[in-house]
Amino acid sequence: MWTVAQLTRELDSGRTTSRELVEAALARIAAPEGEGSRAFLKVYADSARAEAEHSDRLRKAGVRRSPIDGLPVSLKDLFDVAGDVTRAGSKVFAQQANRDAPAVARLRAAGAVFVGRTNMVEFAFGGVGLNPHYGTPRNPWDRKTGRVPGGSTSGGAVAQADGMCVMALGSDTRGSIRGPSALCGVTGWKPTARRVPREGAFPLSFTLDSVGPLANSIACAATYDAILAGESPAPLPELPVKGLRLLLPRCMALDDLDATVGKAFEAALARFSREGALIEEKPAPAFDRQADYFKAGGFAGAEAYHIHRPFLDRIKEYDPRVGTRVVLGKDFSASDYLTLGDLRAAFVREVAALAAPYDAMLMPTVPCVAPTIAETEANMDDYVRWNMRILRNCGLINFLDGCAASVPCHEPGGAPVGLMVCGTSDSDRHTLAVAAALERTLRRN
Repeated sequence: MWTVAQLTRELDSGRTTSRELVEAALARIAAPEGEGSRAFLKVYADSARAEAEHSDRLRKAGVRRSPIDGLPVSLKDLFDVAGDVTRAGSKVFAQQANRDAPAVARLRAAGAVFVGRTNMVEFAFGGVGLNPHYGTPRNPWDRKTGRVPGGSTSGGAVAQADGMCVMALGSDTRGSIRGPSALCGVTGWKPTARRVPREGAFPLSFTLDSVGPLANSIACAATYDAILAGESPAPLPELPVKGLRLLLPRCMALDDLDATVGKAFEAALARFSREGALIEEKPAPAFDRQADYFKAGGFAGAEAYHIHRPFLDRIKEYDPRVGTRVVLGKDFSASDYLTLGDLRAAFVREVAALAAPYDAMLMPTVPCVAPTIAETEANMDDYVRWNMRILRNCGLINFLDGCAASVPCHEPGGAPVGLMVCGTSDSDRHTLAVAAALERTLRRN
């Protein structure tokens, strides 16, 4: 399992080179028994090799641009890359990019090596991970059965879980980083929305979109998060679990859990308690009103309709699961939109007051394990049911304008389950430090 710290040590000591890492990533992408052909929509093999060799030359000359210099990274298909075409997982949209998206530019300046563009739900509008245009990547946990990867950063999660990159750059509007991370067994980080520039990333919702990493540890996610936010990467404060105050919101986020999810979540809480964390369960009625926050599509529905108006004459070429939801936004009035903004402001105040005494809030990232692709594709009703189930818990944090990490908490070899460590707006570094402390406890034998 690649981590930034491990690979930096190996590169600095000469035990490996960036070119060797890139060749290993490209080999995994190309492996016929793997999911590379569905996880990636485009592979940058030649430019990745050239970038890796440039990194190796700089390192030999004593230059290291950042802790991620020379490490292979994948990019979700909605990010602009100078000279390439952005399709956002669609066959309707194709836009030639004149410049890198700011997030891409910051990674490039730090020495990241781009190995390719990853598959996604068309226009990022869905949490299951299906894409009828380019194929649905199979979840690495149970590829034989054919389980969904989660969405919308579907290809990124599969690429990360299968070792095709050290970090997969994704976006998250209602759980599109954390959901796939939980279902595929990797770490995902959704920052406060304004922390990382979103320009140059095809939008789903101007209000809710966030840009963040899928990685193999919280330390890795924090390193990439700092670079994406334009900060100098620095180690997270090492917090002891003993004495952490953790809120368990008593609300619908804890309801109707798959037995596997419930068991893993309770086992994680028990471990934290044994380590001395103070876990308090309190009613969180604000979280039980989610139906109001996403009624008629909410911000994403209204804003997606506006974004897609230039393409509505080709709506029949969209994935019907996406096109149907886009057109629903046409009936969302200006008054509805302003009322939703007032509702959100009240929600943020209520949750901030509830969360103020605590270091973080905890809940399962996704209430279920990954269903089969066949289950979710059976008919539109089944798709909607699974989509809402997968997005249910994560969406609360987007509406809160908060930040959250998904940390694997399942037993090795079992169905992947994610623990979500949540913070309020602009508490990113502290929330990451709390998540890192909990992750150390979960990984300790």
